[in-house]
Amino acid sequence: MIGTIIGWIVLGLVAGFIARAVVPGKDNIGILRTILLGILGSVVGGFLLGLVTGGLRGFSPVGWIGSIIGAIIVLVIYNKVTGRKQVGR
Repeated sequence: MIGTIIGWIVLGLVAGFIARAVVPGKDNIGILRTILLGILGSVVGGFLLGLVTGGLRGFSPVGWIGSIIGAIIVLVIYNKVTGRKQVGR
């Protein structure tokens, strides 16, 4: 149980940091929001990847890619909703 929770936190942290690095501009959302963004992105990415591939992939490389893509999607939506990071201004 504890290992699973730590796994989700690490996955969320990595996916969130990669999403922040890929999306242009500066994010001042802090480590906790980065982890939460990454975890939510992992769920979104896993769901979308599951729809495309017909199943969940877990902690495989394909699952990591889906998590990162999901985190990017969640970060872009978060920036639009909160009005953060107006690129080009």
